[in-house]
Amino acid sequence: MPPARAGAKRVNERGASDARAQAVVEGELVLRKSEEDRVELLVIRHPPVNSLSTAVVDALDAQLVGLPRATRAVVLTGEGSYFSAGADLKEMATIGIDRAPQVVRRGHEVLSRLAELEAPVVAAINGLAIGGGLELALACDLRVAADAAKLGAPEVGFGLIPAYGGTQRLPRLVGPGKARELIFTGNLVPAAEALRIGLVNKVVPAGQELRAARDLAHTIAQRSPAAIVAAKRAIEAASVGPLSEGLGKEAAIFEREVLTSPDLGEGLKAFLERRPPKFSDR
Repeated sequence: MPPARAGAKRVNERGASDARAQAVVEGELVLRKSEEDRVELLVIRHPPVNSLSTAVVDALDAQLVGLPRATRAVVLTGEGSYFSAGADLKEMATIGIDRAPQVVRRGHEVLSRLAELEAPVVAAINGLAIGGGLELALACDLRVAADAAKLGAPEVGFGLIPAYGGTQRLPRLVGPGKARELIFTGNLVPAAEALRIGLVNKVVPAGQELRAARDLAHTIAQRSPAAIVAAKRAIEAASVGPLSEGLGKEAAIFEREVLTSPDLGEGLKAFLERRPPKFSDR
């Protein structure tokens, strides 16, 4: 039993909270498993839909920071039938506008850490990857999807925008025109269409996505680590403009325009009340 858990019964209420936080770091919300070939498997475990609460984001960050230096490839997936349904909207409705920029910048930090790992990351998309879940997949190098999976950026339906890097990474992957369509409509894309537009690299029968992603990761792990690192850096340099600049613009737009819009409050309220939102006219 890890020390944090063993000592939980002997601490006061504040100490118990610290122990729970330590347990999160140790993998209650994001499980890490080491495989052969120096491949690491990360599994998001936040039922029922693997939403990206602040605790999940922190747990993912802890696992990324704690990856062995010799890691050659990483597989990222969600436990159960969801990859990730994105931000925890119930939590978002309670954090307040003042704290929202901090949450977004934390998301930028962690997803950028994921994207900037020297080891390539393969996402195994086993179900819905929407909102922040799509942005999480976009921060990976490669994406393998089950044929029943769906991907999308529905944020505008809640008065939001894809603010975990989605407005920057999605156009770089599928092109500005298709990115505008996906973001402006909020429509979900089935796996076959996602493959056609380059949003995912491979589609396999449902239930085989994790095996296919792991096979791909193990293949990569058997190649030259130095060459893989160099190739990853060179490919990133081919992108138009620095990502950090785009992320800064995204965060500024989120703070100035999204958080000040009445559509945000209406979108979240409608979600909690399980009714269609009634957005204001412009």
